[in-house]
Amino acid sequence: MGSLPVDASAKAGAPAHEFGFDHELHARDARGTLVAGSAPRWAMRLSLLTLVIVVGLLIVLFVLERRFPLRHSRAALLARLFVNGCVSLLAFVVAALVVRPAALHALDWAAERPFGLVHLLRLPAWAQFVFGFLLLDLFFYYWHRLNHQVPLLWRFHNVHHIDPALDVSTGFRFHFGEVFFSALFRVVQVSAIGMSFATFAAYELVFQANTLFHHSNLRLPLRLERWLNKAIVTPRMHGIHHSQVRHETNSNYGVVFPWWDRIHRTLGLNVPQSTIEIGIAGYSLPADNTLWSTVALPFSRQRDYWRKPDGSIPERRDPGPPNRRHELAE
Repeated sequence: MGSLPVDASAKAGAPAHEFGFDHELHARDARGTLVAGSAPRWAMRLSLLTLVIVVGLLIVLFVLERRFPLRHSRAALLARLFVNGCVSLLAFVVAALVVRPAALHALDWAAERPFGLVHLLRLPAWAQFVFGFLLLDLFFYYWHRLNHQVPLLWRFHNVHHIDPALDVSTGFRFHFGEVFFSALFRVVQVSAIGMSFATFAAYELVFQANTLFHHSNLRLPLRLERWLNKAIVTPRMHGIHHSQVRHETNSNYGVVFPWWDRIHRTLGLNVPQSTIEIGIAGYSLPADNTLWSTVALPFSRQRDYWRKPDGSIPERRDPGPPNRRHELAE
């Protein structure tokens, strides 16, 4: 949200009105006490703008991926759209009621102290913006890895992965329980970083937009996508993360930037999309992807995630040349 007026001479961590905003992050009464549930007009306008952009992008990607599919799905589209839409709706409700208020209160708390990693160094406003933006994405990389490595969190995150196909409708298919857990993460993330609201708002827009983009089934020219993938996570890169092969699922955790996977050696790119079987092997039956099954999955007895109903375990027998591991394949 770089177009918002920012006073570069303002002290680090000052309340939002000192950065040129009309109001602070939350409305206050005459004594300066936060008014619960209140929100300034500019914050609501930013939220509305983000919503319009994200919905518009979702529609555009949905149309384009029908015209230029990256992978060919055998799963029934309408049935998937119904399940994904309902699961996403529940997630949106929890995000609006729990996650967003928690993150905004943490942001206001950190700004008043000031508190957070951004304030450890004396940086100009533009450098604080860049540093905060990068830290937000790095924290999400770690949160994504935790959702795969902590058994309790994986029970809920698995609902996202058992979708038998991968397209833009998968982008917001997260169990409401996972979204609820993420509220605590967002409080820690925002408080620890201590970024400005402008940084927070800009990252939220990019985060939502790129989540839709890299989940989409849109086929881009390989040369173009390789170029894009040097800067952002792309559909081919994230498609590998949704593979039924265990070590491929446990790779490519990045949300916006692919650099964190390179730094942490969790990057894997040289897998042809035509060889990827989307989903989780242990939950690959049609009955596993009904609405009730997806909602109840975290609370039921867990299966062997990596073994198919016929007992076979998906493996990548031909991983390709080692020197091409960090280069996208067709």
